[in-house]
Amino acid sequence: MPTYTPFAATRTLSDPANPSQLDLAGELLTLLRDTTTEPRPDTQLEALTLSVAADLPVLLWGEPGIGKTAALTQLAAALDLPLTTVIASVHEPSDFSGLPIVGDDPAEQGVPMAPPDWAVRLVRAGRGLLFLDELSTAPPAVQSALLRLVLERRIGSLQLPPGVRIVAAANPRSSASDGWELSPPLANRFVHLQWTHDHEVVVRGLGGTWPRATLPRLDPEKLSEAVSFARRAVCGLLTARPALVHRLPSSETRRGGPWPSPRSWEMTLCLIAFATAAGSSREVLSLLVRGTVGDGPGLEMLAALDRMDLPDPEVLLADPAAAVLPERGDRRQAVLDGVVAAVRRRPEKSRWDAAWALLVRAVETGAADLVVVPATTLATLRQEDWDVPASIEGLAGAVSLSRRADDAAARVAVAAKAGR
Repeated sequence: MPTYTPFAATRTLSDPANPSQLDLAGELLTLLRDTTTEPRPDTQLEALTLSVAADLPVLLWGEPGIGKTAALTQLAAALDLPLTTVIASVHEPSDFSGLPIVGDDPAEQGVPMAPPDWAVRLVRAGRGLLFLDELSTAPPAVQSALLRLVLERRIGSLQLPPGVRIVAAANPRSSASDGWELSPPLANRFVHLQWTHDHEVVVRGLGGTWPRATLPRLDPEKLSEAVSFARRAVCGLLTARPALVHRLPSSETRRGGPWPSPRSWEMTLCLIAFATAAGSSREVLSLLVRGTVGDGPGLEMLAALDRMDLPDPEVLLADPAAAVLPERGDRRQAVLDGVVAAVRRRPEKSRWDAAWALLVRAVETGAADLVVVPATTLATLRQEDWDVPASIEGLAGAVSLSRRADDAAARVAVAAKAGR
């Protein structure tokens, strides 16, 4: 994603009346770099900017030439942050831990660790985007030196200011030049985002218009609620699944990616709060959660969040006529199952009738097959002195039709299997 630099600011024509070929070449290059940006939905770009806003170190994984460096250049320009690029693989460990400088009296004053010049410039600016490129080609000794920089933001005796954000990029070991797997301690300090190309974005960008990176718009009225929601979600899952608190992968490759630890769960909690306050989509939240604790624990976290968002069965039973059921099939199924479970816990005639009314409403507003199992279970809860509500008549046809369709599909499957 190139950025535009005005021609006049970079080159002065040697002879405006008779420009040389190099002058013309420079002007042509300037025209080629003359691009614009536009607001465009981009899931991975939104996940990146949300992580940057949350002040969490981000690691972009992608094949060479996929546009990781260009995306960071455009991000820094869009956020008006000075970009400092450090190629990790060409530096020594002392470049990140600090160079020992002998003073007048080492025995009395010790030997201070002097920071590199780029770190001094970041501190003087007070803000910026530190881009650690080619992280997967940095040898283990350099990766160890980066631990303190990424987590504590210290380089030698220098502390980076809060206005500095850290983003890194890496190629998979299979496509990296002399690549290494990331050490588990370093990998566990990052939000890992898989960076892929979007055909439409690339084509439109080559035509001169790239997507614009913008910081998420946080709703000031949702900040406290977002923190409470994130804490309930993470603590609720880890209470039910204590084995997920810390799980170091067994394979070396997976240890170099996201995996669950108290540190990464803290990052997950932070990102859930930011995504909630910003009203981010489920796709963005999925990238962030799976990028901090891994796919397995991340999917469990997403499922727990889905359950938290479901309406309370007791509220639905109290006023079935005003009930708003989720549109997505799996969420609607979970709500109906929860309603039936609530009636089972406290079986009363009024609650049983209200549950039937909810099932009828589900058939009227969605797929009939979702009510087959809840209706069958609810029917078994009927007590002898309970009259059958009239609403069941409107439900019976849909349930019967759904069952016949299921039976027909099963017969077709058996016949197809027998014909092989």
